[in-house]
Amino acid sequence: MPKLGFQVLIFAALAYATGTAPAHAYLDPGTGSMILQVLIGGIAGLALAGRFYWNRLMVLIGVRSEPPAQTGADEVSGRSDR
Repeated sequence: MPKLGFQVLIFAALAYATGTAPAHAYLDPGTGSMILQVLIGGIAGLALAGRFYWNRLMVLIGVRSEPPAQTGADEVSGRSDR
């Protein structure tokens, strides 16, 4: 069983590590603009990835059945008998 001194040392280390000090930092409007661009770009990237993988996701969860495979002649001519 740990001694009381060890517990006090751990508590003191945690108290010191979680303490806050003033940062004296400045966020200019350019920083806010950059953060906004990163957020918008991330949302656009997720939307694009979702669009690419939407059908695969629907097949995976069972909402849709897998479409039949096209033959080589249909792919070349762009023809589909649906």
